[in-house]
Amino acid sequence: MKIHEYQGKQLFAKAGVATPRGIVARTPDEAAAAFTQLGGPIAVVKSQIHAGGRGKGRFKEQPEQPGVKVVKSADEARENAKRMLGNTLVTIQTGPEGKQVNTIYVEGGLNIARELYLAVIVDREAGSPVVIMSSEGGVEIEHVAKVSPEKILKEPFHAGYGLQPYQARRLAYQLGLSGTAVTSAQSFLPKFCRFFVESDCSMAEVNPLVITAEGELVALDAKVTFDDNAMFRHKDFAELRDLSEENEFEVRAGKAGLSYVKLDGNIGCLVNGAGLAMSTMDLIKLHGGEPANFLDVGGGANVQQVTEAFSIILADKHVKAVLVNIFGGIMKCDTIVTALLSAYDTVGFTVPLVVRLEGTNVEIARKMLADSGRKIIAATDLTDAAQKVVATLKA
Repeated sequence: MKIHEYQGKQLFAKAGVATPRGIVARTPDEAAAAFTQLGGPIAVVKSQIHAGGRGKGRFKEQPEQPGVKVVKSADEARENAKRMLGNTLVTIQTGPEGKQVNTIYVEGGLNIARELYLAVIVDREAGSPVVIMSSEGGVEIEHVAKVSPEKILKEPFHAGYGLQPYQARRLAYQLGLSGTAVTSAQSFLPKFCRFFVESDCSMAEVNPLVITAEGELVALDAKVTFDDNAMFRHKDFAELRDLSEENEFEVRAGKAGLSYVKLDGNIGCLVNGAGLAMSTMDLIKLHGGEPANFLDVGGGANVQQVTEAFSIILADKHVKAVLVNIFGGIMKCDTIVTALLSAYDTVGFTVPLVVRLEGTNVEIARKMLADSGRKIIAATDLTDAAQKVVATLKA
């Protein structure tokens, strides 16, 4: 689950991680009032969407307007907020469709001496969380990794013990920090790592992490993603979810107990089992097609779930064919076909449908399909299914 920058900073502050003072605004007048309330000579008006690169992003309706703007008066704050709110911001991470801005964060200015990059992720190879830092703050880390990989520092730490003071010092010295900045890093970095672990994050990123003229480390940004599997431990995080920022099909699937991820292709996939779903997508690509989604209905899907799965797949205007790939283990193949045929009639198919079945009662299930009278293309194995569904797009 992703959250907005301002929400991440609110959580940072509770964890003792230093952030600038800021105020949420949802109207231009609220943005102006926030500037006045902050009381400084400058402030920063920030668009709030679930994507990075906002400072370099531009609005579709206002190409000259950046997603993040430094302002020097309440009137400037109001005018910039007016150009941002309700409009679509396009960044390197949103894709060309962009995201609509519904919330603004007005933040007090800082006297910045230096910018760094900071993130914590789970490193599967190391089997632990790892701190990633770079002297290239404000720059996309992917670009740094490609152009100057030697500038990226990594420091694994024990999830139970946290980042130790000597590790924080080592990172600070490697980044060329000295004096007060090193002392600040010894406090800031362990707190940030503790927040990551205790909040069950899958990623926490600050870009840029700034060093003020006074030598203090401050999180000028906050990009936080939580592990969905751990949300039962954080009931209070549920109120942070912004459904308007999420794909509508993924939201529908979640409510129906389905695992769905929207992709860019035109072949819809309905599969039971995550591993089988991955294999199905690989085979589709191998034979020249592009999957439109990852959709795992699980081992115990009922008629309602299968119907909703088809409805979600067919609601995607890019889907031109559908491949159903089922292995009947816990749920028998004939039970799945019963649900499939019911869903077929309920939803109404206008695109080719290829079905591959294997497992318990598969012969009974195949006969049910053959005798159904529906326009369903049967496949004998996974390769045959992938070839047939791709062929329907070339017919």
